[in-house]
Amino acid sequence: MSDNIIGAAKPRIEGPLKLTGRALYSSDNHLDGMVYAYGVFSSIASGEITNLDLSAAKQSPGVIDIFHHDHFPRLFRTPSSMEQQNKVDEERLPFEDNKIHYAGQFVALVVADSFENARAAAYKVKADYHESAAIANLAQAMAQGEPELQEGAGHSRGEPEPAFENAAHRIDYTYSTPVETHNPMEMHATVAAWHDGKLTMYDTTQGVVNARNVYAKVFGLSPDRVEVLTPFLGSGFGGKLWPWPHAIAAAAAAREIGRPVQLVVPRQAMFTTTGHRPETRQRLRLATDDDGRLVSLRHDSISTMSNLDQDTVFVESCGQMTKALYACENTQVTHSIIRNNRGTPTSMRAPGAAPGMFALESAMDEMAHAAGIDPLEFRRRNYSDTDQSKELPWSSNQLREAYDQAAEKFGWDKRNPEIGSMREGNEIIGWGMAACNWEAIRRECDARVSLRSDGTAYASCATQDIGTGTYTIVAQAVSEITGLPLEKIEVELGDSSYPSGPISGGSWATATTLPAIAEAARAALDQLKGYAISESGVFAGAKKEDISFSDGQLANADGRTVTFADVLKARKLASADGEAHSGTAPTDQYSFRSFGAHFVEVRWDPGISNLRISRVVSAIDVGRAINALTSRSQVEGAIVMGIGMALFEQTEYDHRNARPVNNNYAEYLVPVHADQPEIDVILLDYPDYKFNEFGARGIGEIGITGVTAAIANAVHHATGKRIRELPITLDKLMDDVPQAQQG
Repeated sequence: MSDNIIGAAKPRIEGPLKLTGRALYSSDNHLDGMVYAYGVFSSIASGEITNLDLSAAKQSPGVIDIFHHDHFPRLFRTPSSMEQQNKVDEERLPFEDNKIHYAGQFVALVVADSFENARAAAYKVKADYHESAAIANLAQAMAQGEPELQEGAGHSRGEPEPAFENAAHRIDYTYSTPVETHNPMEMHATVAAWHDGKLTMYDTTQGVVNARNVYAKVFGLSPDRVEVLTPFLGSGFGGKLWPWPHAIAAAAAAREIGRPVQLVVPRQAMFTTTGHRPETRQRLRLATDDDGRLVSLRHDSISTMSNLDQDTVFVESCGQMTKALYACENTQVTHSIIRNNRGTPTSMRAPGAAPGMFALESAMDEMAHAAGIDPLEFRRRNYSDTDQSKELPWSSNQLREAYDQAAEKFGWDKRNPEIGSMREGNEIIGWGMAACNWEAIRRECDARVSLRSDGTAYASCATQDIGTGTYTIVAQAVSEITGLPLEKIEVELGDSSYPSGPISGGSWATATTLPAIAEAARAALDQLKGYAISESGVFAGAKKEDISFSDGQLANADGRTVTFADVLKARKLASADGEAHSGTAPTDQYSFRSFGAHFVEVRWDPGISNLRISRVVSAIDVGRAINALTSRSQVEGAIVMGIGMALFEQTEYDHRNARPVNNNYAEYLVPVHADQPEIDVILLDYPDYKFNEFGARGIGEIGITGVTAAIANAVHHATGKRIRELPITLDKLMDDVPQAQQG
């Protein structure tokens, strides 16, 4: 393969559609006869509905029907299986009974002739409840019961406890992270329509194939009777991986009414009924020998889980990176859940690893201080040559170079380790660092590529572009095989009727999709060569192995060239087509992960209690970046999301009743432009050809892992405050200010 298209910084091919408003997102689809649905949401977190007064709502203008637990069609549950590709997080069907499990749960659905009329009528529905005591948070849950250890979700090797007790240096600390809520710009939305028993869903989903299979199971249909369309998605961060009750409710209402139904989940309800990153409590026990090498490492985490799901349990696997990132013969990782009255949690960017790496990399910093070793040097000493959790070699691991390049660019060698010693004007400067890590996964995938008689190529796959640039990298892969320029390549994604593709999550879409696209392109070229050497072809009588292809042209052994369009026109054919199926990576031979390092500078002005992040340098080893522009954008976005996690984001619940109290963009704080530091992303270029032919591993998740710890470590260097509970709010920095901060 050539190097001029793969790895190049190419602008998004769908950019003009988005800039001109021609890119249709789910709620942009306005079908003939469409009506609108709006939810009624529970005001309690635990109990049951005793009465629904619908009289005023039914008399409201434009109301067509109101659905609830006593007026809703019989549906089926899905097995919720990853293997079967029909997974949901909240296994309970909408309006399945009168039980209330969390505040903001759907209790009714009003359908009217306009959005405004549906919303106005929904506000008139009066619900009476028998309220039960609610468990509002992890602490309350721990006070009332024991965590449920998730067998098989952890890891153990060696004898960590005796090794800890006999070690030269030890630490034992607990770290906490709050609930975070996905807040993509595009809200969850569904437009559902039925025609001749077939269901069409314009859906905000990160997995059109999985969504199709879920709706087929729920409505008792063959999958070929369901089509899910998501050509464009306004991001999801994991919250749109699996279908939620609103989408099923919209489809059921559309079937009952006999008209297309649009349902957009309001922002407040996205804090309750479409998932979140759960609250965690993590105990880290580390120990080293006199040389600063880890001899014992234990990471025990507890995360919150809803009390309504029994067969489907979401575990925030905080220790998934801990078990293998560093060399340690005596390691134990456990994961437990504890139930409370919140909606079902789900994956959020770098699930498990984002909160888990905050705890691990904070503990590594604390362990380095206890052992009297520079934090970067401490990590270097504990580099792992293999994945000890699997007893397998890494397919590729350039973590040491990531350390070196980022440290040099950042200027780490100029760091004064004394707390509060680095100053500029009124500001105290803190420098911190942390490793970042994420698993590399590759799934099975199908794809189709056509070479068309007009000189263009067409590629399709039932994956989706969630805003990360998938359209463009698919086009780059086709260009790499065919030599066609990007402007002559059409890509269609986000339709479940296309060849089966992966979900856009877990950083596996690129590594999964591109090998199938490449094989399909080669299959199309092979068919094209067959046409060329056929009796009526332009190279009649030639052998297929003597025909070469480059830059959109075929050449025979004599050097005669002809465009593929002319080959097709000579046979009066519309296209040469190829389909392909690609498999998974050899996980029994290698361990596949991506690696990197973040270096962060914070500035703390104690006089006005102002903390800001001024600079971030990150070096990321993700194999080969397919598109340097979109890859760098992914890392930068993840870093900003990590800044939000470190300093701002927490969904707060009233401890008395488990109701969210900041479920809006005014009070749920996220970074804004004024919070952006100078960000310098270094993309290492070490293609991982053991993983796939392009050498690419995923890049969406890794940037957020570790960045929260790097910030916390920098804050400690500046202030002397070791913050073990996110977010790092100013009140946690203002008490007992060290003398070094007072000038």
